[in-house]
Amino acid sequence: MPQSSAAQVTAAEISRIAGVTRATVSNWRRRHDDFPSPSGGTESSPLYDLEAVQAWLAARGHTTTAGPREEFRTALRLHARGGAAAGTALLPLVLAASRHAPDDLTTFTELSDGDLAARATAEAKALADTVPGADTIRFTPADGAALRALLRCVRGEGGQAALGVLAERELEDSAASGTYRTPAQLADLAVRLLPRSVGRVLDPACGSGTLLEAAARHGATELYGQDTLAVQAQRSAVGLLLETPHAEITVRDGDSLRADAFPGLTVDAVLCNPPYGDRDWGHDELAYDPRWAYGVPARAESELAWIQHALAHLNPGGWAALILPPATATRASGRRVRAELLRSGAVRAVVALPAGAAPPLHVGLQLWVLQRPEPGGAERKSVLFIDTAGAAEGTAAGSEPGRPAVATRTGSARNPLNWTALSARTLTHWEAFATAPDAFTGEPAVARAVPVVDLLDDVVDLTPARQVRSSRTDIDPAELAARADTGRRELTEAAQSLVRAAGPTGWGAAGSSVKEWRTATASDLARGGALTLLRTVPAPKTPRADGGAASSPATSVLTGTDIARGSAPSGDPAELRAEAAPVIAAGDVLVRAVAGGTGPMVRVADEPDAGALLGPNVHLLRPDPTRLDPWFLAGFLDSEDNIAGASTGSTVLHIAPGRLRIPLMPLEEQRRYGEAFRHVHTLRAEARKAARLAEEAAGLLTDGLTGGALIPPPPRPGSSTADSS
Repeated sequence: MPQSSAAQVTAAEISRIAGVTRATVSNWRRRHDDFPSPSGGTESSPLYDLEAVQAWLAARGHTTTAGPREEFRTALRLHARGGAAAGTALLPLVLAASRHAPDDLTTFTELSDGDLAARATAEAKALADTVPGADTIRFTPADGAALRALLRCVRGEGGQAALGVLAERELEDSAASGTYRTPAQLADLAVRLLPRSVGRVLDPACGSGTLLEAAARHGATELYGQDTLAVQAQRSAVGLLLETPHAEITVRDGDSLRADAFPGLTVDAVLCNPPYGDRDWGHDELAYDPRWAYGVPARAESELAWIQHALAHLNPGGWAALILPPATATRASGRRVRAELLRSGAVRAVVALPAGAAPPLHVGLQLWVLQRPEPGGAERKSVLFIDTAGAAEGTAAGSEPGRPAVATRTGSARNPLNWTALSARTLTHWEAFATAPDAFTGEPAVARAVPVVDLLDDVVDLTPARQVRSSRTDIDPAELAARADTGRRELTEAAQSLVRAAGPTGWGAAGSSVKEWRTATASDLARGGALTLLRTVPAPKTPRADGGAASSPATSVLTGTDIARGSAPSGDPAELRAEAAPVIAAGDVLVRAVAGGTGPMVRVADEPDAGALLGPNVHLLRPDPTRLDPWFLAGFLDSEDNIAGASTGSTVLHIAPGRLRIPLMPLEEQRRYGEAFRHVHTLRAEARKAARLAEEAAGLLTDGLTGGALIPPPPRPGSSTADSS
């Protein structure tokens, strides 16, 4: 049988594990003689043996709201070894555990601490050829609690769930490591800019492997990765082997610029999100490196070193997509290298992304598309520039289809991006340009093909916003005036709707003091049958023979971004397995699974939402209408205090839906509150619509006046302007 665990928990930890309040734990300690005695700490702050507490809860039939994933988080936090090594050492074991049947994992958890540590060490060592550094890992009996929690997490929720917990603890601290995880939507866009025929793909700064995973989903069969941080290389190898077992995967650790792990390797495509602003990238020792075919990068131009490293690894005609900071396009120290890249035809497109598209969120990054020149190949006379700063919001739900949006550079986590619109707009322009560069007409202020000769000036500025700027001849004054008039009319109607939504009056005080609610958790209500908790089950994506995504019904997917933005379901059903995703019904209450940003955390599904698939980062609470009013439920779930109390994690706050608390009151009283919450929802929606239309109208008028397409209206009789004339 397992030996006693060294992990100890406070009363607060017990309340979190059990999904109850601190007061409940205090009652248990006073009322139950068999409650575990303190095993450490002080009289005012006692500590309890974790396994003894879990055994006591199980013996009393108490169903914990903390699933295997949450228990793994707890075990890591309390792991006796502590420090970064705890999570790092466990990474290879996630892969090893995922290759065992559930019954085997159950058997392993029943081993003694010593036997379990020895077995885990052997399992990690067996992965030395596929996971960097796995052969150096040694577990001890003190790791028993963490090892068992990992095994239970893999058995109950899968290897990706366990890997995600380790990522939260060890790998997402960008302030400490200087690394950032590439968002899945951006990785998918980068891959879709490449030809579909790419089979061999390299990422020389692979981080957690997001870009390589995206390449595999689109048909790549040979994946090569390298990362300076050993822990990132390990995580990338484990994640890729879990997600893409069909591909041939090779991941190494080390500095790609100083110590390339794949010398002589050429591939069909390179994907990379390299570290930014690194002045210690090896400028002095690499001054005569043969990779610098376009010029030696300056000390401040590490990004141009990564570009040339990528081109050196490509087959002739091969493609690369790199995510780079905007300074790469304009810094004076990189002018000569940029000029040579242009003259050779290596630069095919530069796409400006809105701020918030990827960390660091306050910077609008760029996506560079490059192609290694072919001897005797066709001359490349122009470069495509795309500015997506306004594209993400331009086709959000509620905007007029086909109507250009006012560009904004304030996109961030506070203003969720419409990745579907952004990607569609980018790919439409890119495909048109790639098919017929000389015939490409572009879109004013969004996309333009610029002749290379026009870019080779004194600054060689490749900033998309500068290159796509509309000229005065691009604007039809009559059309712009009509759009301005339409925008003003829509804004007036929205303002009137907002005024109507601000009523009614009569919001009375509750009395001399605030009301005290008697509450129950969502888990309690689910056990009593008042509601059902559902969530999309993560499932590996299986590429089709043509390299596309797994097949799924032609329906929409409601995402967490849709909830925050108040838009119609916009997710891609090809990214889900239909059998693993619940179908939304009218009256369902939907909660974003990750806290943060602005906008609602909760939404009540209406008829247009019905039939959509539930996205992977959304919880669904389906109330019994004879016992729970959905708007009442949604209103209390959306409370900041409620969301905070149900959040777990450090860098990324995940919502544990079972811990959300709901007041207990009669159905008629619920409906009264529900009607009030429905009114608040309408008020918020009208306010967002009016604010958006105001921004669009102001931007349109400003652009028209400054561009010479509009003139000010005539002065009104009696105004100061009329008097002075």
